[in-house]
Amino acid sequence: MTDTPRRRPPLPTREGTLKLKSRTSAPATAAAPAAPAKSGSQDWRKRSKASYPDQAGSEAPRRSRSPDDTPRPRDERPPRDAGDKPGRGFGERGPRPDGERPARRDGAPPERPYRERAPRPDGERPRQRDERPPRAADAGPRPERSADGPARPPRHERKQWSGAPRPAPAPSPLAADGSIRLSKRMTELGLCSRREADEYIEKGWVRVDGRVVSELGSRVQPGQLVELDRRGQTAQDRRVTILLNKPVGYVSGQAEDGYQPASVLITADNRWPEDASETRYLNSHHRGLAPAGRLDIDSIGLLVFTQDGRIARQLIGDDSAIEKEYHVRVEGGLDAAGLALLNHGLSLDGEALRPAKVSWLNEDQLRFVLREGKKRQIRRMCELVGLKVVGLKRVRIGRVMLGNLPPGQWRYLGANEVF
Repeated sequence: MTDTPRRRPPLPTREGTLKLKSRTSAPATAAAPAAPAKSGSQDWRKRSKASYPDQAGSEAPRRSRSPDDTPRPRDERPPRDAGDKPGRGFGERGPRPDGERPARRDGAPPERPYRERAPRPDGERPRQRDERPPRAADAGPRPERSADGPARPPRHERKQWSGAPRPAPAPSPLAADGSIRLSKRMTELGLCSRREADEYIEKGWVRVDGRVVSELGSRVQPGQLVELDRRGQTAQDRRVTILLNKPVGYVSGQAEDGYQPASVLITADNRWPEDASETRYLNSHHRGLAPAGRLDIDSIGLLVFTQDGRIARQLIGDDSAIEKEYHVRVEGGLDAAGLALLNHGLSLDGEALRPAKVSWLNEDQLRFVLREGKKRQIRRMCELVGLKVVGLKRVRIGRVMLGNLPPGQWRYLGANEVF
């Protein structure tokens, strides 16, 4: 069905069908004013379609006419103001000459003539604002931002970002007048550790240029003489260092994953009977005893525990250069190129490793001499060259050898032994 309403048939009358009047209207001049409609009348013939309800039944606005109330011809225009150029009729404007453009407004920059820009090659699109032209192959390296600063390494040699937040810059220990904290200065001189320095200062065992300083946080000049009292030296002499031959199944530091720390082996019963030191074992030797270095759970060999902050800083400090020697049993093939990489050229965690000394001990053992100690470093180095580590033993730290110390037993560091 269609939505168009059907026309109602004319109603029958006495004269027959209803006759509709013609819609031709009389001239405007002869039209008589219409009588006002009665209030409440619903003359639908006088209502017109409106876009808004409030405009229903309103008369459309009349257009303005000339003073004599006669329609103005289409081509007739009112006279222009004095001084204005005569208007042109429609279609009288001729073509504009090439290169001619209308005058620009005041202050606008001049524009280039039309067709002055060279045509673009086929297939080339205009460059966007955030794009750069391609760099020529023979243009050489890109210049650095600052000619005074150090040259940046190539992109492939830079350290890869790990996603960790950048650490806050460490404040400089030097003040505006060049002074430094006394505890920091004592650590630099190798007198003790930072923790021990604060303890000695608080007890009044530190002298600066012959004067006792007992206030924590005191600052000194780098050229001043810092001395440790004899009582402080005696306290340091009482601190012990223990050498342990760690067996498999013990961790170096705190207990983890159900494994015991290696410090539980330091008992009176596990002391090596052939220990040449005259130091008497005391329970107080466990106070402040900490491992100076690490040895993973599957490795064996020399592990150092110490109460002396000077030795700890010497072995695991940031500027430590103490050599550590390992005997490593491996499986797999290794050529000359792989051996050269083990000596120098490998990287771990995005950082290049320091040069090492790696050589063959026998047909299945390698000798490693390192000056750093990253976590599981030797095992990861061997994996990079296609080797599998089946046994690892540390036999030397500095000038101190493991020797004949049995696994699971310990001894004191001798008075004549230094790392």
